[in-house]
Amino acid sequence: MTPDPQPTEAHEHSSGLSTFMEQPQLLYINGKSQPSSDGATFPVNNPMTGQHIYDCASASVDDYSLAIENAYEAYQSWSKRGPTARRMVFLKAADILDSYLHQDAGEIMSQEISAPDYWIRGEVIPTDRPGTTAFMERQPVGVVFGIAPWNAPVNLTARAVACPLICGNTVVLKPSEFSPKSQHLVVRALTAAGLPPGCLNFLPTSPERAPQVTEFAVKHPKVLRVNFTGSDRVGRIIGSWAAECVKQCILELGGKAPVIIFDDANIDAAVEAVVFGALSYSGQICMSTERVLLHRSISEKFKAKLLAKVATVKTGNHLEDSGVSLSGLFTPASARRVIDLVKSAVHGGGAKLLAGDLEITGPNKTIVRPHVLEGVKRDMDIAKKESFGPVIILSEFETDEEAVALANDSEFSLCASVFSTDVVRALDIARQVRAGACHINGPTVYVEATLPQGGTGGSSGYGRFGGMARVEAFTERKIVTLATSKLMYAF
Repeated sequence: MTPDPQPTEAHEHSSGLSTFMEQPQLLYINGKSQPSSDGATFPVNNPMTGQHIYDCASASVDDYSLAIENAYEAYQSWSKRGPTARRMVFLKAADILDSYLHQDAGEIMSQEISAPDYWIRGEVIPTDRPGTTAFMERQPVGVVFGIAPWNAPVNLTARAVACPLICGNTVVLKPSEFSPKSQHLVVRALTAAGLPPGCLNFLPTSPERAPQVTEFAVKHPKVLRVNFTGSDRVGRIIGSWAAECVKQCILELGGKAPVIIFDDANIDAAVEAVVFGALSYSGQICMSTERVLLHRSISEKFKAKLLAKVATVKTGNHLEDSGVSLSGLFTPASARRVIDLVKSAVHGGGAKLLAGDLEITGPNKTIVRPHVLEGVKRDMDIAKKESFGPVIILSEFETDEEAVALANDSEFSLCASVFSTDVVRALDIARQVRAGACHINGPTVYVEATLPQGGTGGSSGYGRFGGMARVEAFTERKIVTLATSKLMYAF
């Protein structure tokens, strides 16, 4: 978790980081930090130790109603601000956030908080009717409801709010219950940079209240866009609520990214990319590498090098050993789920465990070692579900067609990678793999802020967060026609 280095309005007399971290996290509505309407709170715990860190205000439906109404009012003026004025707020916020992160949170950087290099432009459209000029421009839509996850709390919070705001919308943000103070850094930076009250509202809530307040916000008539990054299970629920209202969403959901490694690939480079892609953040990224498809001719050589590399990855409690690369998962329940998936494949389905001990360790039972499997059958749960843990599944293919079929044999479609020294061949395969992004000779865990990141449907969701696609997602086309000559009608 990223510490919040400076006090909120309610805690300006706190002294020291540890003292501040013990203070409750408040809601932020219409420019004011405040408790929930009924005083409800929920605990935030350290995932490694299980110890209580602080309490967080738990927003109610009444709090969400108030925030949405205030966001709607703020939209009336914020949407009329010129692009340069909005840009200056974001450039200043980027500097402020950068100072927070370097001071207290290491080298976590957010590209998405910076203002885009492009702006919403108007377009003159040719017309057939004499004396008529047509214009098309993009306009902000109103209030956006954003839900950002815990696994990259600063970056993904910034991504959820930056483009909507810079396009002239206002935002009601629901952060994860596991990292509200980290995500509040973005709110603090934008507020300090001069973002007007009501433009960004911050409403964490308890797991028990989450379904109720989320449904309320998604279906609220003044909320016109929804963006959600999280599991495919929750994404399907949110998408169904939005569909009831015929409301647009961006849903970046799960992944089970395949990597195709051909017979002419640089094996050493491919091993590095697979280990990095699979084990970064202990596999808790939607772009994490989970499926490695090996050309049969290089399979044994690759496996030997992969297992040797995995054996060097140090796993343990980072609070006790700073040299640890893989620490605990975000909850004990997540660790149990990962191990249960592996056990089911090995003990119940006959998959072969090449690395890993099927154990959960650590003071809070959240540490899971890397697990590598082969012989996984397509009907096993681990073949169909996102593990969201340090799991690598190996399988083999003979032909290019078989490789593409295996890569596409999934409900997920977020990203993939292809390894081959024949760039023409790699490009041809990349075009056939069903994925929003396909990287050639690089890891699956990669995204450029200027490119449209997202899935192509199914369990990976739909809509894009990056590039001009994100501007299109948070604006509407407005067509204006201007008749300059007198028209005569036949009736």
